Amino acid sequence: MQEDAIDRIVHQWNRERPDLDVSVTHVLQRISRLYLLQSASFAAVFDRYDITVGEFEVLAALLRSGPPFQMSPTRLVNAVVLSSGAMTNRIDRVEALGLVERRPDPSDRRGTLVALTKEGRLTVDEALVAHLANEERLLSALSSAERGTLARLLRKLLVSEPLAAVDSGRTVDQRVRATRRRRRHDGQLSVERDGESDRTPSAPGSSATSH
Repeated sequence: MQEDAIDRIVHQWNRERPDLDVSVTHVLQRISRLYLLQSASFAAVFDRYDITVGEFEVLAALLRSGPPFQMSPTRLVNAVVLSSGAMTNRIDRVEALGLVERRPDPSDRRGTLVALTKEGRLTVDEALVAHLANEERLLSALSSAERGTLARLLRKLLVSEPLAAVDSGRTVDQRVRATRRRRRHDGQLSVERDGESDRTPSAPGSSATSH
């Protein structure tokens, strides 16, 4: 099997620090690398529809909800696992594109519902087909049995105690604020985030992190 960048990183660590077990790098750094590459690939697909990955997630959640394809902002937050502030930003953007509209909630005089427009339904339908075709292409190196095995192992890892403990009780915006605090330098932020990352990095030219 062809050696990849992660193999080279592990070889270097084994050479420089033979006293350390860096075998975990084989797994976690590949997950990180795959995230970067798939994110860039996803973004290229959604760019064709003038939406971001994050905006697609909002539209897809509305589509999955079934007729009449509308949800309260709170339900959308739970469906996409996002902070309320970040969700408001995404809704504002897709509303400006004419893909959703805000409607009064008949069951709550102070509430609103976010609904797919006809244009939004057409856009998310087309984007979904293209997205699934791209995902199939990205996984084409794996057989059906290999995909099943990988999916089971990733699920086991995601629900394991260490990762579940990180995931529960912390919203996306809390994690972003923690990242901002770490990156604050001389009173200035080294990066600007609006509460979530819709535009993905240009991963094909990026290298995996090396601890």
